[in-house]
Amino acid sequence: MTTNVWSYLPEFEQERDDILDAVQTVFSSGTLILGESVRGFEEEFAAYHELPHCVGVDNGTNAVNLGLQALGVGRGDEVITVSNTAAPTVVAIASTGATPVFVDIREDDYLMDTEQVEAAVTPRTKVLLPVHLYGQCVDMAPLERLAERHGLTILEDCAQAHGATHHGRRSGAMGHAAAFSFYPTKVLGAYGDGGAVVTSDAEVHADLLRLRYYGMRDRYYVVQTPGHNARLDEVQAEILRRKLRRLDDYVRARGRVADRYAEALAGTGLVLPATADGNTHVHYVYVVRHPRRDAVIEAMRAHDVNLNISYPWPVHTMSGFAYLGYARGSLPVTERLAGEIFSLPMYPSLPEAEQDAVIEALHKVLRDV
Repeated sequence: MTTNVWSYLPEFEQERDDILDAVQTVFSSGTLILGESVRGFEEEFAAYHELPHCVGVDNGTNAVNLGLQALGVGRGDEVITVSNTAAPTVVAIASTGATPVFVDIREDDYLMDTEQVEAAVTPRTKVLLPVHLYGQCVDMAPLERLAERHGLTILEDCAQAHGATHHGRRSGAMGHAAAFSFYPTKVLGAYGDGGAVVTSDAEVHADLLRLRYYGMRDRYYVVQTPGHNARLDEVQAEILRRKLRRLDDYVRARGRVADRYAEALAGTGLVLPATADGNTHVHYVYVVRHPRRDAVIEAMRAHDVNLNISYPWPVHTMSGFAYLGYARGSLPVTERLAGEIFSLPMYPSLPEAEQDAVIEALHKVLRDV
C-alpha cells in the first residue's frame, strides 16, 4: 500500500450519495450556468464569513486577479506579498499589469514578516496581499494599521486557510476583500476547479460581478470595461454548498491528524509546525523541516510513503519572474527554508493505518539520515 500526500477517494466513498445528488440536482434544474446553485453557494459562503457579498469564480488564480482589479490595481501599481507561496498568487498579480514586490517570511511559522512591509511601500504601492499559508493567518493588525496610514487596501489570499481564525476573526473577513481557491486539495475543495472573492464593499462586489462576466453588467448587455469569462461552474457550486456544511468537521478531522503527528513525532529531529499567537490552524498541509530534507523524502519512498514540498522554488527565483530583479540571497529566510520544508500526508479522511505507516517510517528514516 502506498500512502500519498492527498487523495479524494476515501472522502468520496464517505460522501458519494451527497456528491452524486448534487450533480443530479444541477442536471435536473434546467440551468447549467449561473443558476441557483451558484447564487446559493455565494450567499452561504458569505454568511459563513459574516460578510454581505461573495462572487464565485472559476479558480483561485482568477479570484486573486479579479479581486485585485476590483480594488483598482492595474499597470504601474505595486502589490506587496511573499515569495513563499504557490506561484498562482504572483501570476495573478502580474496578469493585472502590476508589479509583485516581495518581503521575507518569519522563521517559526513561514508567514509574511509584517515588520518588513512598511520598508517595501513606495508611492506605487496599491495593495497589501498577505498569504494565509498552510492553514493559518498572517498577523493582520500591523497590516491594517499600515494600510490606514498609507491609504492602501488589503486583499487576503485565503486559498489555504478556509475556516482559520486570527484573534477570533475568520480568515477572509479581515481585509477589504479576500480570495479563495476551491481546488480539490483545499480544506474546502471542489471536484474540479473553483474560486470565490468575498467582501463587505458593495462597489467591489458590483465590479467583481462585472469582471467575471466579460465586463458586462448584465447578460448580453454592452461591455463596460473588458473583463473575463470567469464564472463558477454550477455543478461545482452545488458540490461546494453541500461540503460547506461539513467544513468545520473537515477542520476538526485535520486537527486530529495533526495532533497525532505532533505527539508521535516529537523528539525525532523534525521541526514541527508552530501555530502563531492568536491563530487557529486548519492544517491545510502539515509542513515540517529537516536539514536533510531531500534524503528523508527519498528514503520515505522506499517505505511506500510519498511526501511533498510546499514549495521547493521560491517565486522570486523562478525564471518567469527574473524580470523583477531579485538576486539570490535577497530573501534569505525564504530561500533557506525552501531547502528544508516538506509536507506529510494530510487530509480529513486519511486512514489511521496510513497515519501510523507515515509515523513508523519517519521514525526509521530519521534514525538513519
